[in-house]
Amino acid sequence: MDELWSFVDYKGNKQWVWLAIDADTREIIGCHIGDRSWESAVARWQSIPGVYRQCAKVVNIIPSKRHVAVGKDSSLTSYIERLNNSLRQRISRLVRKTLSFSKKLENHIGAIWMFIYDYNRQIRQKLVEREEPLFSCVLY
Repeated sequence: MDELWSFVDYKGNKQWVWLAIDADTREIIGCHIGDRSWESAVARWQSIPGVYRQCAKVVNIIPSKRHVAVGKDSSLTSYIERLNNSLRQRISRLVRKTLSFSKKLENHIGAIWMFIYDYNRQIRQKLVEREEPLFSCVLY
């Protein structure tokens, strides 16, 4: 799980994209777009399907019995950091210094979800071609 930020309409309106991915398949399994409040953290947790929440180990979020802190040097964050880079490369409105930005939050959210749907479709297609399972229970 990780987050990245961009802004909508003006620089003072930061929007955080909270993501969760399956570490084995690299599929995006949870997403929430909002601020950095406790409510957003809970919304991100709830965006993850229940079957993943049962076996998830998460960083800095509830519930505490599943909290496992990992550092950047552990290489366990490389998949989600790579996904963040892909998001910034493919969705120009997420680049920090950009001229193309969303004027409406709905358009911002829509562009991110369109990327997520297409990204997951491509991941599933590759897994089917390799005859690999579409579900695992390792979440970073």
